[in-house]
Amino acid sequence: MAFIYFLALSLGIAIWAAMTTTIAAVVMALLTAATILIYFTSSLIIEVDENVLRVGKAHIDKKFCGEVTVLTPAQMSLQRTREADPAAYLAIRFWTAHGVKIKINDTRDQTPYWLVTSKQGDKLAKALKKS
Repeated sequence: MAFIYFLALSLGIAIWAAMTTTIAAVVMALLTAATILIYFTSSLIIEVDENVLRVGKAHIDKKFCGEVTVLTPAQMSLQRTREADPAAYLAIRFWTAHGVKIKINDTRDQTPYWLVTSKQGDKLAKALKKS
């Protein structure tokens, strides 16, 4: 998010150089508000209850969740790139290096696994193992 804000400020400085200070101040305020909005709307919400796993807008019954593997940053990098399966469900954020791989055990579903970025992969794995 710091990089996105840096880009927004660069745009604001360019506008300030070409326009008046008042216009630049208004643009900087709008860019700051837009950056904050992007931060809150792009967060990935993960919920686990008794029966369902919800990741963003997707959900699946826990009974179809198989093996859960907590991934290190190096393993996550491989799963996102070289070892990625095009049929997998990806709920990833590029700024989070940690995650989990959840195998799907549903014969009706073509999705082999879910790849989810999470800084608390251990907690997610424990929540999915509880029946």
